[in-house]
Amino acid sequence: MAIEEVLLIGGAAGVGESSVGWEVSSQLNRRAVAHWHLEGDVLDAAWPRPADDQDGRRMTVNTLRAMAGVFAAEGYLRCVYAQTASVVDFELVTRALGRVRLHGVLLTASETTRSARLPQREIGSDLDRHLVSSTRMADYLQKQAPEWVTRVPTDDRTVTEIARDVIALSDWTVAYANSCTHPFRLPPFGAPPESSGLRSGVSVHVDRGVRGR
Repeated sequence: MAIEEVLLIGGAAGVGESSVGWEVSSQLNRRAVAHWHLEGDVLDAAWPRPADDQDGRRMTVNTLRAMAGVFAAEGYLRCVYAQTASVVDFELVTRALGRVRLHGVLLTASETTRSARLPQREIGSDLDRHLVSSTRMADYLQKQAPEWVTRVPTDDRTVTEIARDVIALSDWTVAYANSCTHPFRLPPFGAPPESSGLRSGVSVHVDRGVRGR
C-alpha cells in the first residue's frame, strides 16, 4: 500500500498556509475523510545541513519517503502537505512517493495583509527575515507555480472559509472515507460546503500509469 494522492498547500510567509493546512485537516476529519496531515517544513529541519545537501532537498525526499511508508502501512492513502514552495517543488514529492495524483493550491495575500499577519505569528528572531523574504517569495510562487495550481486569495477571509474552498477544489469527499483501514468515530457531517465560486480544482497526474478516480 502507498500514498495515492497529495493535496499541496503553498504560499509565501503570511498567507496562512500552515493555519489553512490544520483547518483543512480538521474539516476533513469532521467529514470522516481519512488522511495524513504533514507540515512540510519538518522534513529538512536540521542544522547544520549536510555539506552536499545545503538546500535540504535530498533530506526532504528521504524523510518524506520514510514517513509516507509508516502512514501508508497504517492504511492512509491521502496526504495534506502544507509547505511554502510545495506547489513549485512538487517534484520532490513525486521523487519520494512515486506515482501519485497531485492537487495544488497556492494561497495569496497582499503585501499589506502579509506584513500585518507575520508579527502575530513570528515572535522570535526570525520576524525580520520573514518580512524581507515574504514579498520575494510571493512573486516567485505566482510566476513559477504551474497552471494546474489554483490560486486562492486569503485577504479579509477567515481560515474556515479558506479551508472550505480548498477542500471544494479537490475531490476528497466522504465517498472516499473508507480509504483508511481504521474505523472512525467522528461527529456526523451534514451537507457538503456550498460552491465557493472558484474555478474547479485541477489535479495533475504525475508520472505514467497513475490510477485515475
